[in-house]
Amino acid sequence: MASGILHIDLDAITANWRALDAMTPAGVQTAAMVKADGYGLGAAPVARALMAAGARRFFVALTEEGVALRLALGPEAEIHVLSGHMQGDGGRIASFGLIPILNSPAQVERHFTELHGHPFGLQLETGMNRLGIDAADWRRLAPAVLARGPGLLMSHMACADDPAHPLNAEQLARFCAMTDGTGVARSFSATGGILLGRQYDFDLTRPGIGLYGGAPFRAAQPVARLSLPVVQVRALAPGDAVGYNATWTAPGPARIATLAAGYADGLFRALSNRARLFHGRTGCPLVGRVSMDLITVDISALADTPETLDLLCPAQGIDDLAAAAGTIGYEILTALGLRYDRHYVASAPGVRAA
Repeated sequence: MASGILHIDLDAITANWRALDAMTPAGVQTAAMVKADGYGLGAAPVARALMAAGARRFFVALTEEGVALRLALGPEAEIHVLSGHMQGDGGRIASFGLIPILNSPAQVERHFTELHGHPFGLQLETGMNRLGIDAADWRRLAPAVLARGPGLLMSHMACADDPAHPLNAEQLARFCAMTDGTGVARSFSATGGILLGRQYDFDLTRPGIGLYGGAPFRAAQPVARLSLPVVQVRALAPGDAVGYNATWTAPGPARIATLAAGYADGLFRALSNRARLFHGRTGCPLVGRVSMDLITVDISALADTPETLDLLCPAQGIDDLAAAAGTIGYEILTALGLRYDRHYVASAPGVRAA
């Protein structure tokens, strides 16, 4: 096979969801973030597995994502759209039973005008300064909005992955000041907030990266394994150069494997001469530049010539690879390209991978 194989462990995703759910009291509901096509791993199979595990509320970024998820999950799931009620989206929001999270006075007006009586939630600005209704606008809008019966009031934490950051407590205080006494269900925590402590839980948590095996949930089970096929192996003499711009030169005799994956498949050029690939527990350095469709790996330490080498595996998770690229695990996952042959592992009855 010429394409890489991306193994996605749906059982590990559901185990991570259950572990995060178990951290909160019984009265706190645990939703699931499946935006960006399930963080690059496939929103439909991921969400179906999570529904089989007990999840009923899901968050996506865009109305288009919500429509696709509704078609995959059927009518039982509650699907929240974080970008809110955008211009031109009213018909799809209504037809597919989506719940927009309104982010501005303009969205509030649009939603109340176009979809009177349709469910909605609101995002409040508490310190991220990205999306949400600020305190002054909320004081003005709150009486009319609360009279319409919002299903959720939420905000988003900017520094939850840093427990010592003072903005965590500041945002919590602002959120409480804006929402205490409203009688509306509240949501404040994603993965990092769940790990901070119970004062951040409120009524609903929204784990994302923790479901997919990433930091800051250090106890998460790994979810993805990426195996890349070896196309060719060549023997190099000392002084032979490899790849574009000859950025690596063999210091001695070397065996170089060329693998079928590159930056078109989400392998960042920043990994050039920095990453490792694995044959079992043996690490082999990526040498030379990452190109569009190919990478080159020094397999001199291996006794045999493998059919594949692993870029993501138990020996190197998404955060390890992210460190080599100077980025974060989120970007590693969401950049995974469409050319990989995706293989899903799921033991739960009734869970379909495709």
